[in-house]
Amino acid sequence: MDILVTGGTGFIGSGLVEQLADNGHRILVVSRSTTAGPPGVEYVSSVGDVPLDRDFDAFINLAGESIAASKWSESRRQVLFSSRVALTGQLFELAERLPRAPRVLLNASAIGFYGSHDDTPLDEEAGFNECFSHRLCDSWEQEAARFEPLGTRVCRLRIGIVLGAGGGALTELSRSNAVGISGWMGSGSQYMSWVHLEDVHRAMHFLLEKDALSGAVNLTAPEPQTAREFARVLASVRGLPLQLPVPGFMVRLLFGEMGRELLLEGQRVIPAKLQQAGFRFRYPGLSEALADIFRA
Repeated sequence: MDILVTGGTGFIGSGLVEQLADNGHRILVVSRSTTAGPPGVEYVSSVGDVPLDRDFDAFINLAGESIAASKWSESRRQVLFSSRVALTGQLFELAERLPRAPRVLLNASAIGFYGSHDDTPLDEEAGFNECFSHRLCDSWEQEAARFEPLGTRVCRLRIGIVLGAGGGALTELSRSNAVGISGWMGSGSQYMSWVHLEDVHRAMHFLLEKDALSGAVNLTAPEPQTAREFARVLASVRGLPLQLPVPGFMVRLLFGEMGRELLLEGQRVIPAKLQQAGFRFRYPGLSEALADIFRA
């Protein structure tokens, strides 16, 4: 396959690009970081630099500024929208100008699409509750859906909390663990729908080839955990005592709306489409996932 990847130098994208190249695919990465990569990988710094005579089989769109890097000021909200929605629009305009549109688009989204929920399991047909995270993900997904009239199969990947070495959610959690803090945020009853980075990569390979799958696809492990249980398992794997929780009012004071939506609220997301299509998770359970990551 000839594949264009945005966000190909990030936490998820860098490993994916290397694997795709190792499997013989020809890769063009759109990234502000254009350092040399593995054989078979080319880099350009913007969508406007993509050659218009290139015939791509797939687009994989992973670009987007970190949603949890800072409080959601008005300027930060604009950055989050632009880095997702506006860039996806640029990809659509590129697809219209190429010799043919890509056969498939894997477009990142997030489980924040569903907004805050209780312990009700949420498959891809579940409804949403209004919040900033939903509006951001919904706008992102609607922009990706513009590819469909071009004949492109679009998979909107509602990605959970990605766990892996060297980045993602565990980087911040490990910093807390390093100073002996291993509790949870707020009540601890909110669900954390997580997924091992290796299974994210494996699912993307699966979706590139699975022509029957399209639309929303939940990309989370099949066994989400409450924040309290997540903290217990993480402390156990790290060999740390489980500490008292961080009160919700402190989280709201420090992080505002971002802290409330991302740390104090949650959703119990189930990867129904992937499982029904025959995808097997290598790390369905949290204990084995964390043990693998911290063994690496």
